[in-house]
Amino acid sequence: MRHILDRYPVPADKPPIYVNEPWLIDLSLWEGYPRVSEPEAESDNVRVYVPIDINREAILRRLFDVIWHYEKATEKNEFAFSADVEAIVFQIEIYDQAWQTVHKLKNGEHSIEAISLVRDFVNALKEIPDGCAELFPFEMIDELEKEYLTRSSAMLE
Repeated sequence: MRHILDRYPVPADKPPIYVNEPWLIDLSLWEGYPRVSEPEAESDNVRVYVPIDINREAILRRLFDVIWHYEKATEKNEFAFSADVEAIVFQIEIYDQAWQTVHKLKNGEHSIEAISLVRDFVNALKEIPDGCAELFPFEMIDELEKEYLTRSSAMLE
């Protein structure tokens, strides 16, 4: 057997957070398939929960891995590049939600942890070599700056 199948989370004394959004790790569900949280209705379906650690270093590591994979943003790869980075942005949202709960923030407020992470994330996106891509990473940078950096700065004033 190549895989360890556990019946409990590791560590066993800390319950995991379940995010029932399979498209976060199954990129085949991004386009053309409905995004549902329920298990697939196939008779041979087995729902497997694969843990993912979501922290600042892990998120940035995943981003740098995607950037390394594509090297530069071109018209030919910008859709796939963007989809891979967007999956990591969803992880930032989960990270932020966890910190919002810890800090008991109001709905719509972002945690200082997420704001700091997004600042570094955006700076890394800005360093992606431009191979004549039309939309990526430019639109993603604008959206992240607007949501996490500009809006959060305005809320602090």
